[in-house]
Amino acid sequence: MPYSELHFKRAWAEISLDRLKKNALYCLSLLPPSCQPMYVVKANAYGHGAVKTAELLSGELNAGWFAVSSLDEAAELRHAKIPGEILILGYTPPQYAGELISCGVVQAVTDLEYAKALSCEAIKAGGRIRVHTAIDTGMTRIGLGSGGSCGRAVKEAYSISSLPGLLAEGIFSHLSSADGAGESDREFTASQIKSFLQIKKELARLGFVPRYSHILNSAGAYIQPGEVSSFARFGIMLYGISPSPDICLDGKIEPVMELKALVAQVKEVPGGVPVSYGRSYVTGGRTRIATVTVGYGDGYPRLLSNRGRVLIRGKSAPIIGRVCMDQLMVDASGIDGVTAGDTVTLIGRDGGECISAWELAGSCSMIAYEIVCAVAERVPRVYIREK
Repeated sequence: MPYSELHFKRAWAEISLDRLKKNALYCLSLLPPSCQPMYVVKANAYGHGAVKTAELLSGELNAGWFAVSSLDEAAELRHAKIPGEILILGYTPPQYAGELISCGVVQAVTDLEYAKALSCEAIKAGGRIRVHTAIDTGMTRIGLGSGGSCGRAVKEAYSISSLPGLLAEGIFSHLSSADGAGESDREFTASQIKSFLQIKKELARLGFVPRYSHILNSAGAYIQPGEVSSFARFGIMLYGISPSPDICLDGKIEPVMELKALVAQVKEVPGGVPVSYGRSYVTGGRTRIATVTVGYGDGYPRLLSNRGRVLIRGKSAPIIGRVCMDQLMVDASGIDGVTAGDTVTLIGRDGGECISAWELAGSCSMIAYEIVCAVAERVPRVYIREK
């Protein structure tokens, strides 16, 4: 939408395509020649807009691979005419084998029984499904094996490679602790990579050499520059957010999303006045209260009641009272000239002040991933290009 139409909106998310491209180029700079980027655009590109994100990456950086969570997400990209390969990391019921084939996507296979069911349905549909077999090296979420044990995983992965109706072109795993700062985190990550490479070696000994093998996520690609993976699956770093507060990427990547709203009303009240539901906050003295047009219905965490802050006119204003579904209140007493229609920054920069997704997350026992993914569909995404 044109930027001028923002004045008709109550809350919106500004998405910087320039920052997105800059972050993608930084991610590329981390990789050895043998490793390609696979851009993770699941969950609507972590709330940033999957189609717009994929359009930029494929159109300007010639991105060849994207990862999504479901067949619905893959179909959305295909309907938008996004070129390149799409890997579905999540589960697709076998009865949708025909759709997987017609969509031309790659499906993750989580276990031998699922692979057999998918194989049968693919044969019925008259085609073959390209698959990447998941290996559990210690995440204990999906995949063959358990806790990094090799024997059964090798046997089953080899069996999957010969199933009719399937084209087993890859294996993959996922690092559980690559974003941790502790010595045990580093050791566990190293053990996962070692197990994965051992399984790959054993499969080759049996005669199955997968075209692709990948284990690196954003944090893994940052801390493990060696040639251990065909792809680095870049998710959170692509959107300008560090995988954890322990990994400092200041100046290397920039947040792509800024969440903004408007001041709807300003009123002055004396001390002793309760604010919002449940009267969890009572003014201690004369207070200038600004009501802001955003709430938990927009994905702004209710847990930030009485503990979060926003930016108005380049200054910080604390949230007072409980966050409502569509609105919240802040103490704007220390900010001169606040008036209805002023822009409020909930995530992003205003003047010399900045509120990051990690700051919000830390204030309510969440992670930054949750903050951006939670921004509701009803919040318009406004795509900005300056260069």
